[in-house]
Amino acid sequence: MTQVTIIGAGVAGLCTARVLLDRGMRVHLIDRARQPGPQGCSWWAGGMLAPFCEGESAEEPVIRLGQRAADWWGQHTTSLHRRGSLVISPARDSSDLTRFARRTTSHQTLTGAEIAALEPDLGDRFAKGLYFQTEAHLSPRIALAELWRGLVADGASFEQGEADPETLAQGGIVVDCRGYHARADLPDLRGVKGEMALLSCPDIEITRPIRVLHPRVPIYLVPRGDGIYMLGATMVEGRAGAHASVRSVLELLSAAYALSPAFGEAEILEIGVDSRPAFPDNLPRIERQGNLIRANGLYRHGFLLAPALATMVADLILDAKTPEIFHETTA
Repeated sequence: MTQVTIIGAGVAGLCTARVLLDRGMRVHLIDRARQPGPQGCSWWAGGMLAPFCEGESAEEPVIRLGQRAADWWGQHTTSLHRRGSLVISPARDSSDLTRFARRTTSHQTLTGAEIAALEPDLGDRFAKGLYFQTEAHLSPRIALAELWRGLVADGASFEQGEADPETLAQGGIVVDCRGYHARADLPDLRGVKGEMALLSCPDIEITRPIRVLHPRVPIYLVPRGDGIYMLGATMVEGRAGAHASVRSVLELLSAAYALSPAFGEAEILEIGVDSRPAFPDNLPRIERQGNLIRANGLYRHGFLLAPALATMVADLILDAKTPEIFHETTA
């Protein structure tokens, strides 16, 4: 039985490990941390499995490949919720909602009364919205922990530490899933900074992801259960600093308050910063150089595209099938 070494235990690495293990490979994972935690951008993800919403700005492969994600995650986590996505805008920004509808598919237009029927705690503050009924969401932290435990239970081995992919590849197949930490080996990989807040607001109950459109500060709000919500997310070109900026936090919290005044009484549990790995076209990429395979560039679509990325890596290793997102390298 062939062993594959995977460097990086974020969402890309864990999904790849799961797919390879399910297809009969022995898997060894190497990561800087002992288990999934706040040291990686997967920890701070929104967890929205919303391929049609992402079609507003993403390329076609994101929409098509992302449609596989909910079923895959439904098999591997208990935190999946299939309640669709709701997109709304303040009345003064109704043109943004019209533009969003024009650039996306698989939605229905809702009246204010229909929005209130879906999410009663939004009341009558929004006169019109878009409902993407087939979309889903999950809790990234629960999903990562469950993937990790399942891999351990099924025989995958783990090692905490740093590793050089090219050196390891001299002894066998290596899949580099280090995300932005692989930037020294991928010259055109860039970081896109994201800032998020985790809020506790038991005075309001929202049951599905809400995207609030705004020409300057669009936000999303994702329920985590028990009155906890993930609020995000800014997108700033350039690697993340150690802390969120005052301006970004103010804009996020102001937008949440505009969604519902109840968030004025919310408690801020965490504020997080990450650096999403992205290539110039904002699409993921798989490269192969002998025994070394690099799978990277999930950008803001980590949980949405990681299952498809993992499947393509497994097809490349086991069936010599060239991935559609394959990138030729001569190095």
